[in-house]
Amino acid sequence: MFSVVNIMRNLLLTLRYNGTAFHGWQIQPNAVTVQQELCNAFKNISGKEENIIGCSRTDAGVHANMFCCNVRTECNVSSEKIPNALNFYLPPEISVYGCEEVDYDFHARYDCKGKEYVYLIYNGKYRNPFYENKAMFYPYELDAELLDREAKNFIGTHDFSAFCSVGTAVQDKVREIYDCKVTRNDDVVEIRVSGNGFLYNMVRIIVGTLLNIQKGKIEKGSIPHIIESCDREKAGVTAEAHGLYLNKVFY
Repeated sequence: MFSVVNIMRNLLLTLRYNGTAFHGWQIQPNAVTVQQELCNAFKNISGKEENIIGCSRTDAGVHANMFCCNVRTECNVSSEKIPNALNFYLPPEISVYGCEEVDYDFHARYDCKGKEYVYLIYNGKYRNPFYENKAMFYPYELDAELLDREAKNFIGTHDFSAFCSVGTAVQDKVREIYDCKVTRNDDVVEIRVSGNGFLYNMVRIIVGTLLNIQKGKIEKGSIPHIIESCDREKAGVTAEAHGLYLNKVFY
């Protein structure tokens, strides 16, 4: 009689989620999180508690069009069937749409080469219920062309200490921004930022700084000086969480 030996695999999962109902990605005591929901769903198909490693941490209310994570598991369900199997147990705000077997040493966070974030602003005169919790409502003048010109100052390799929440434990705050642009499609203004890494609340502070330039609270052309200062107080406010989307993850 032969015993069945389950082989350990490393699976890369790709998912998207509406972050409104969750206290972010990472498991927390007494809070509903995306990671916890995914772990619960995976336990239902594998029969075991699995350690699911995320590519990043998103805060409460932040969304993801693309979020990657890996799990080392003995689960013998085929990669092609895992997305539907997980989605059966997941709440409707979370959807797994990709699964592939990767090298055993692959790590969703440490092997990530870069990310792209999108921030949405609904710039209509009156609030739109279809953008509730999915975009910042900003019913005032917003010059997307002006903000696009200002946003180009973020491109390059800089110390982004001024664009990081105070008290962040990370010591090295140098990051490279590949692109930063602002576009308008009717009443929706989109701020798209890509780079090799991001500090805590960095994108939301970039958005808040651009909006303060629009309001005249920060002078036009001053972004290079704010970056050089490394002074958080010189940058803008931290924009609301619900307008932010992790849009792409690069490996």
